[in-house]
Amino acid sequence: MGDNLTYKILKKHIVDGKLKKDEFIGIKIDQTLTQDSTGTMAYLQLEAMNIDKVKTKKSVAFIDHNMLQQGFENADDHKYIQTVADKHGVYFSRPGNGICHQVFLERFSTPGDTLLGSDSHTPTAGAVGMLSIGAGGLDVALAMAGGAYYINVPKVCKVNLIGKLNYMVASKDIILELLRKLTVKGGVGTVFEYSGEGLKYLSVPQRATITNMGAELGATTSIFQSDERTYEFFKAQNRENEWIELKADENCEYDEEITIDLSKLEPLAAIPHSPDNVKKVNEIGKIKVDQVAIGSCTNSSYEDLMKVAQILKNRKVHKDVSLVIAPGSRQVMEMLARNGALADIINSGARILENSCGPCIGMGQSPGTNSVSLRTFNRNFYGRSGTLSAQIYLVSPEVAAVSAIEGVLTDPRDYKIEFNNLEIDKFLIDDSMIIKPSEESDLVKVVRGPNIKPFPINTKLENTISGKIVLKTEDNITTDHIMPSNAKLLPFRSNIPYLSEFCFNTVDTEFPKRAKENNGGFIIGGENYGQGSSREHAALAPLYLGIKGVIAKSFARIHKANLINSGIIPMKFLNEKDYDEVDLLDELELRNLNENLYNGVLEITNITKGNTFKVKIELSQKEIEIIKAGGKLNYTKNQVDQAIERI
Repeated sequence: MGDNLTYKILKKHIVDGKLKKDEFIGIKIDQTLTQDSTGTMAYLQLEAMNIDKVKTKKSVAFIDHNMLQQGFENADDHKYIQTVADKHGVYFSRPGNGICHQVFLERFSTPGDTLLGSDSHTPTAGAVGMLSIGAGGLDVALAMAGGAYYINVPKVCKVNLIGKLNYMVASKDIILELLRKLTVKGGVGTVFEYSGEGLKYLSVPQRATITNMGAELGATTSIFQSDERTYEFFKAQNRENEWIELKADENCEYDEEITIDLSKLEPLAAIPHSPDNVKKVNEIGKIKVDQVAIGSCTNSSYEDLMKVAQILKNRKVHKDVSLVIAPGSRQVMEMLARNGALADIINSGARILENSCGPCIGMGQSPGTNSVSLRTFNRNFYGRSGTLSAQIYLVSPEVAAVSAIEGVLTDPRDYKIEFNNLEIDKFLIDDSMIIKPSEESDLVKVVRGPNIKPFPINTKLENTISGKIVLKTEDNITTDHIMPSNAKLLPFRSNIPYLSEFCFNTVDTEFPKRAKENNGGFIIGGENYGQGSSREHAALAPLYLGIKGVIAKSFARIHKANLINSGIIPMKFLNEKDYDEVDLLDELELRNLNENLYNGVLEITNITKGNTFKVKIELSQKEIEIIKAGGKLNYTKNQVDQAIERI
């Protein structure tokens, strides 16, 4: 029996454990990716490990999130990341060079390699056959230090693509259809591996839209084979020597299989406030549109924006619509400028933003009160845009562009346009804004601004812990709910004490105060707690506020890992009905933790109500040891100290 593509790559990289379903394994990481929203914390953690040089094949630090330099904080963070990267052997992509996932795909992606990134949309690189996984900053720092990355062996779901997309139906509609079928928690513990005759019609940028937004399924990652279409992309990027063919064996097995007939898809949209709340554009109807935003790591490629430019050419944006467009990289921007497409975009009345994440993460361009915003982004979580009352719809670039012209949500099939020059033989190559690390690292001085504060570190777990329930949430709480990300807060990603004051700000503004008054305590969550971004700040801020454990119906993968890394115990209700029986400010007590954590089930006493309930502890032995040590940094330090003692 042969191997699927996922297992082929895992087999070459496994360094600990056995490649069997549900086993906990460690894999070697070839490359890492950080961005400035999560990067400062990751590099502070790397420095804490006293590592002179990173041990990966290549690590890259990108500046693409905190671009509005309204104060000194963002510029200071950028300087810190540049200097610490220079000192430790990390490549540095300067501000303005582009969004990390777009630039990485263009200039660094490698078929068959493993990539760990401190951003949940790191799976974008799966478009070229790279096993690319999003994680918390500490896991990325450990990978840079040469450590293995640990995961449960995932299920592998074959997504069989048949047929061919019809006119004005986009790859965005493929992933929206999958989200409609499976929901935002349907991919937890799963790798989605795309195959089928439909692949030959999908370019690498189209595949990247799918792997990028596969993160919204809660998936471990998504991956395409490296084939002739992949070679075309690498050759155009002048990187054909880095290409290899990589496909699943014909007789391989999969845990699940889904078939999507591309010829039957229609233009789709995810309506507020979840990426899986998907309907046909025609079904939604011609609702009035106030804002259209095109870009983000999902849809900002040269191919995407060439389509947009050709739709906008000789047409004007509707008088009631604000259209903003952010190219994904400097390469894309310059090529549009040189071929005249940028002039067509500007002539339509669109506003050009710099090559960055921008409004996708709430960094500017917040919609007006009660307005409707169509976005080619990957998330439409409540409040993420920066305007709580706004209605955010996720659509393809084609839907976005025609709707900007019409002023209402519009099916792009109503337009008759001959798209030209979408795929080219040669991209413009200029890597001058990617700075190679210094060969004389001893001479590099790391620059730290006053906003960069030490990250919180937990203490060794006590055998008995108690505390009050200081927050009770509903289902599908995202990391945007836990630690909001917007233009006001992003500059303080290096300052956990300040950020903690806004923890759960869109859910309960009294949470930080309540947590402090009660010396921390416990959080109660519903289904899929912690979905969305990989930001470990959603664990570090609660840690700073004294949170000891989170009890939920279920957890999103990356956030659960970040809780463990912080020494916060993630627990699942054994009986979900018990969720209804606990209330805010109930006092809970957990006893004999040093023994009971290994049993898989833990009994919790509700002192306030005078009863008990049980929770599941779904942790590997290694993860339990991390929890007991008070987090992954403490655990790693203990391992190093023990090794030194044995010498």
